[in-house]
Amino acid sequence: MNKNIFLIQGHPDLSQQHFCHALEKAYAEGAMATGHKVQNVSVAALDFPIPRSRQEWEHGTLPMGLGRAQAAIRWANHIVLLFPLWLGDMPALLNGFLEQVARPGFAFSSEAGNPFAHKGLVGRSARVVVTMGMPASMYRWYFRAHSVRSLERNILGFVGIAPVKETLIGMTGKLDPVLAGKWLERLRELGGRGE
Repeated sequence: MNKNIFLIQGHPDLSQQHFCHALEKAYAEGAMATGHKVQNVSVAALDFPIPRSRQEWEHGTLPMGLGRAQAAIRWANHIVLLFPLWLGDMPALLNGFLEQVARPGFAFSSEAGNPFAHKGLVGRSARVVVTMGMPASMYRWYFRAHSVRSLERNILGFVGIAPVKETLIGMTGKLDPVLAGKWLERLRELGGRGE
């Protein structure tokens, strides 16, 4: 079954191409080659403020330019988030983007004060692709992949996105071309399967 796939590029640096960008391109190529429909957004290309109060987040208007991202999330069956691990977590710009698009009334609604009453994005799956300078096994086993688990549970799971799978790629600053090529082929395969 063909899927509608929304790729969210979370690398905050637009000044040059990074491995995250190559991974996104490989995934998109694999997906489109097998008939999946793909939309994408580069968070670094967007201009939006960070919410500064609960009142603003719950009742403020969505910043211009983010309506397309919300529409793509609504359109998608599968969402892929790609980002580098910075200070043990996703870059702040990506977190701010998620805060803006996953607002009450869109990503969830509180009925009778219960924030768990209605998850607005049920029926979508996700893949989280994270690059990092440390070995992925160290991040997974020593640090227990804390930030990815938090993203999966506290953001994606909270709004109903499930299942969520992850791809952790370590030592990206020292990848030799052969290993980098294997990762790109792996993302191309995942895209082809819509996973």
